[in-house]
Amino acid sequence: MSGDKEKIGFPVIPSDREDDLHNLDFADSADLVLFVAGNQFMVMDELIRVFQKEYPDVKRIFYETLPPGLELKQILAGGALFRDSVIDVVPDVYASVTEKAMERLEKDRFITKGDYFLYLHNRIVLMVPEGNPAQIVSVADLGQEEVRISQPNPEYEDIAYYIIDMYRQAGGEGLVHRVMEEKRAEGTTILTVVHHRETPLRILKGTVDVGPVWATEVIYARQRNLLVDMVEPGEDLDQRDRINYYVCRLKNAAHSENAEKFLDFIKSARAQGIYEAYGFVPHFETSEP
Repeated sequence: MSGDKEKIGFPVIPSDREDDLHNLDFADSADLVLFVAGNQFMVMDELIRVFQKEYPDVKRIFYETLPPGLELKQILAGGALFRDSVIDVVPDVYASVTEKAMERLEKDRFITKGDYFLYLHNRIVLMVPEGNPAQIVSVADLGQEEVRISQPNPEYEDIAYYIIDMYRQAGGEGLVHRVMEEKRAEGTTILTVVHHRETPLRILKGTVDVGPVWATEVIYARQRNLLVDMVEPGEDLDQRDRINYYVCRLKNAAHSENAEKFLDFIKSARAQGIYEAYGFVPHFETSEP
C-alpha cells in the first residue's frame, strides 16, 4: 500500500468498507492475494481456514470481498483509493459473478484467453418472516394484492434481472408487470438499493411480507439468529443454472504457485462442500468417488 493520494483515475473504495479488506495490515507482504465476489463474504473465513490447514506454507492471505465490478476496476487501474491510502496490490486470483469480467481481463491481457473456469452457482429464494405469516408458497403468490414485496431495483442490483426472469417463468409478462409496475404504483412493491441489508431489516420490522434474495443471504441471516424463513421457488425457477461464478489467476500474479494451489483447492470436494453449507450450489462434486 502507498500513502500517495494523488493517483488519478483510481476507483474509490467507500470508507465504510474496511470489513471487506481482510488482513490489510500485511497486504504488501502477503503470500497470496485474492479478490472474490462480495456476496461470498460469509463463507471466506472457513474457506481460508481449511485452505491454510491443507497448505500451511501459505501463511499470509490478503483478500477483498468487495463487489466484483469494483475489484475489476481496481485491477484495470492498478490500484484503488481507500481513505488516505492507495491500495496497489495486484491480486493473484480474481473471482466474479459474470463471464464478461473475465472477457475484459482477456481483452486487456491480464489473463491468457480461456484461462478461467466456472466453479460455483447461486440460486434465488424468497425470504419471509419466521413462520411465514403471509403463507407464501410460490412465486406466483407475489402477485397477490395484499402481499408486500421487498424488490431489488434493476437500476442498481444485478440480482434483479434474475428475479424478473423468475417472475416471467412463473407467470409470464403478466406477473412481471404486476410486481414491477402495478404493485409499485400501489405501494406494495418496495424497491431496494442494497437488498441484502434492506430486505432482512424490512422483514424483521414487519414492513414487508417477502423479499427475493440469494439463498446464501437467508442462510447467513439464520446463522445470525435473525427470525427469518425461506421459501424455495423450486429448481425450475430459482435460476441456479444461470447464476455462475468464475475464477482466474492473473498472468502477472506475484505468487503464482500459491494461486494454483488455491484454484485446485476451490474445485475440491471439501471446498465445494463448504460453499454448499452456506447455501451456494456447487459446480463440482462435493464427495469423493
